[in-house]
Amino acid sequence: MKFIGLIIAGSLFFGLMLVYSGCAKSDAGIDTSMEVTIMPESISSKSSYEGKNANGKSKYASVKVNNTIADIVKHPAFEGFGQFILPLTSGHYDENMQLNRVGSLLPYHNNVEPIAVVDTLNYMIDKVRDGDKIFYPFYTVQQVQADPSKQSTGLFFFKGEPGAPFAVVCPGGGFSYVGSVHEGFPHAIALSQKGYNAFVIQYRVGGEKVACEDLAAAISYIFRNAELFNVATEDYSVWGSSAGARMAANIGSYGPSSFGYYEPPKPSTVVMAYTGHSTYTKEDPPTFAIVGENDPIANPALMKRRANALREAGVAAQFYQYPNIGHGFGLGIGTSAEGWLEAAVQFWEEHMGSNNFRRPSDSVKRENNGRISK
Repeated sequence: MKFIGLIIAGSLFFGLMLVYSGCAKSDAGIDTSMEVTIMPESISSKSSYEGKNANGKSKYASVKVNNTIADIVKHPAFEGFGQFILPLTSGHYDENMQLNRVGSLLPYHNNVEPIAVVDTLNYMIDKVRDGDKIFYPFYTVQQVQADPSKQSTGLFFFKGEPGAPFAVVCPGGGFSYVGSVHEGFPHAIALSQKGYNAFVIQYRVGGEKVACEDLAAAISYIFRNAELFNVATEDYSVWGSSAGARMAANIGSYGPSSFGYYEPPKPSTVVMAYTGHSTYTKEDPPTFAIVGENDPIANPALMKRRANALREAGVAAQFYQYPNIGHGFGLGIGTSAEGWLEAAVQFWEEHMGSNNFRRPSDSVKRENNGRISK
């Protein structure tokens, strides 16, 4: 009898392990490990983080590289905007895919490190756990009702020192996805740790025009709510990478008013990373541009030519080309581009026009291994 009991217990244990690992099939007979095509809002997998943990700790549990896409979308810390954390806009992904394969969600990007992504997500989870509100829709209910596509927009906010200037970070993704987890959130966190207020825009994909319209609307929203965010509206900057750099450059050249009925002035500085954008005006703000010498998408020679043209037009411009690196390198941790963000911040500070602003102290830095310091 003892032997039979052991067999039964072992069978139960094996069955549970099958269910836990995702190898068992659902009640409908569908293999849940297969890739599915669904929109982000339709993820139905039960999150691992509903309510409190068995030990009674906060429901805002940290995530690891073996957590899944569904775990992130349904995480309580990201309630209401979990579909924007990872680049899921295209709707083609496996909800059971683990974060150790997150790089596959960003086909236009390189140097996507799962551990760095997880550290970024946990930093955001900790902020929410500590009481910070990190996501704000910038279109009104009426605007969304008139154009439902605007529902897929918003601003992630990372606080700096009270009254400090702000930066808006525009991630890239070829206007087919928004790569915030690689070149949006990490940039904004680094800026906030230097004392600056930083926003990451979730914009509509599908084209440059609607993305620029969203950026203009977001900047106007920040200006209207500057007291709420406790940010200075003088000396704001716009940062962008790849497709996001096109957005930043357009706002720098033409201002938010060119993309809607908005009043904010042009930014004081534009920071552009690896983009083929070539147009400019003689009234462009000071511009900081970077690219990898092996970039197959953004031609380094074209970027250098634009920077030289800006200088000839009397616009302050700096251009850096980094060896042995390609497109979409983000912060460039562990590459020849590492440290570019610090140089960009220094450039921004040199072109601030406010005389009464005390620049934030650089008291907290990013560790060299790419993990977020707290």
